[in-house]
Amino acid sequence: MMNVADNKKDEQLEEYRINNDGKKLTTNHGVRVSEDEHSLKAGERGPTLMEDFHFREKMTHFDHERIPERIVHARGFGAHGYFQVYESMAKWTKADFLQEPSKKTPVFVRFSTVAGSRGSADSVRDARGFATKFYTDEGNFDLVGNNIPVFFIQDAIKFPDLVHSFKPEPHNEMPQAATAHDTFYDFIVNNTESAHMVLWTNSDRGIPRSYRMMEGFGVHTFRLVNAEGIAHFVKFHWKPLLGVHSLVWDEAQKIAGKDPDFHRRDLYEAIELGNYPEYELGIQIIKEEDEFNFDFDVLDPTKIWPEELVPVHRIGKMTLDKNVDNVFAETEQAAFHIGHVVPGIDFTNDPLLQGRLFSYTDTQLLRLGGPNFQQIPINRPVSPVHNHQRDGYHQMRIDQGQVSYHKNGLANNSPAPASPEEGGYTHYQEKVEGHKVRKRSDSFMDHYSQAKLFWNSMSMPEKQHIIEAFQFELGKCLNKEIQQQVVDMYANVDHFLAEQIAIGLGLEVPEKEKESTVTDQSPALSQLNTPMSAQTRKVAILVHNGFDGEDLMNVLKAFEQAGMMAEIVSEHQGKIKSANGAELKVDQTFLTADSVLYDAVYIATGQESVDALKKNKKVNEFLMNAFNHYKAIGAPKEGAALMQAFLMESEKAAAGVITSDNTVNIDDSIEAFIQAVAKHRHWERQI
Repeated sequence: MMNVADNKKDEQLEEYRINNDGKKLTTNHGVRVSEDEHSLKAGERGPTLMEDFHFREKMTHFDHERIPERIVHARGFGAHGYFQVYESMAKWTKADFLQEPSKKTPVFVRFSTVAGSRGSADSVRDARGFATKFYTDEGNFDLVGNNIPVFFIQDAIKFPDLVHSFKPEPHNEMPQAATAHDTFYDFIVNNTESAHMVLWTNSDRGIPRSYRMMEGFGVHTFRLVNAEGIAHFVKFHWKPLLGVHSLVWDEAQKIAGKDPDFHRRDLYEAIELGNYPEYELGIQIIKEEDEFNFDFDVLDPTKIWPEELVPVHRIGKMTLDKNVDNVFAETEQAAFHIGHVVPGIDFTNDPLLQGRLFSYTDTQLLRLGGPNFQQIPINRPVSPVHNHQRDGYHQMRIDQGQVSYHKNGLANNSPAPASPEEGGYTHYQEKVEGHKVRKRSDSFMDHYSQAKLFWNSMSMPEKQHIIEAFQFELGKCLNKEIQQQVVDMYANVDHFLAEQIAIGLGLEVPEKEKESTVTDQSPALSQLNTPMSAQTRKVAILVHNGFDGEDLMNVLKAFEQAGMMAEIVSEHQGKIKSANGAELKVDQTFLTADSVLYDAVYIATGQESVDALKKNKKVNEFLMNAFNHYKAIGAPKEGAALMQAFLMESEKAAAGVITSDNTVNIDDSIEAFIQAVAKHRHWERQI
């Protein structure tokens, strides 16, 4: 099958890419500029003249170069890539990009935080956006989702209220990029449909390790429609091949200060190094006749379809292999819209989805300055565009001819509608009837059963993290009544959870009778059941002059073979020398690096090197942070004494701390360390 879209998006963008190397400076109208250091004046010390058209153009453009940031999802970072389906999905859908395994469909993905401004930190506790634009031969399909499969509210009319509640409070414009304040939790206790989502955001899912290690979800229930017109309900999933992993809260807070660009830097560097992030696209399918066979409403956006009840079928893979050339032109001007669908994909009556179908276009009209935002290069489809929509701000097309309306005779009714056989989009013919009402279905009224399912599915470390997250979040609230209301609300989910929150805040423990009776679990919800790998993990190697050069070369070689990324961290920049005089380039110092920026720490062997590290107080802090954040620490031979000097007696054989004496083969020690890194965290230290 001919792949029209393959590479076409990149060729289309090539027309707009500008390389200024070796070029002469010009105005925006192409006039060469002879001077760009001084404005035109009446004499050397005289006033600037208005006739200086270059100054006026340059300053005017600067004054107008900022556009309104997104109200939500303002802080984002994007990358290009491609998607390939594993086998034809014709059984479920007629969407062309889901038919041919050999076809590469270009994609652009924007990851984001939800609550904060563009200047906020990456590692805050928040839901993360995961928006994917597929440039298919039939037009653009936008899968606009989050890293959490449910949402706070059930009806879009509540969305302005939700966002107002978690944004900085209007009377003092605080706090930034945080929900740990009164107005958010006041909203939550008065809109209890949020109980499930708040458990997710206060779990480890709210502080992901990396965009590359984060699931994505379409959240809503959509329809897939095949060529015969048969429809199935569907939910979309992105499954990262590196597994789903998170930070710990203390670590996330420290990263916000050490490197507020932590997630975007991680994504950018991974792609530049060729460690291309990969995600499998999964679908959950429910037959229309089975719509009412579950104890939850399949259209409720605050509910998941448990994978044990409705399996996820992995149908294809997305690879992100190219960074953007310009963040503003591509990432910030990318306009996603849940209503951008292609034949074979349709909507359902999910009331949150229905509202988003209006909201996204309305938002882009304001943010991008008019109705022609789809002509911006990053938004242009690779399929041809022909219609009678004309004029408006920033119109780039030069439409030819006399006619700009439908139907017409002067142009033989061109452009003419396409039949379904010709690829024309047709909406699924769903029978709809009922009275006009402002009401929510009774099937949406269970707000606690799935929250209980989520809680039941967590491991003990994950449950402890949720408890501590609530204690932190509510501990920042000033209103004691709101704190107590949240505790009382979560007593409907799990009494132990509510009790622990209450004890931590000095509040009244509610009665146990309110607790949900749900006993089911969904193992797929726990991050302890995700793939574990050392690939692309970043390791800090602590080293000083006098290190064992042969051992360290073996370490670096083994790390490279395992797909791990190593950085040499020492007291100063430049080069250091091994015991036999060989030189090694230093990547970071203890001032520019911190263990929170790495997945693991390794102490190089060599008595002189270890002795020098012992004298540096920052090494102590480096190791203790790594230990307290449950990371793997490698300390073979002489390094063992350095590590154990900082540990309590009971911790000297702690999980994930790999030590050895001089009788142990260094290769065995390295292999044990790599396996410890692959585990991500060693929660045995917490229990």
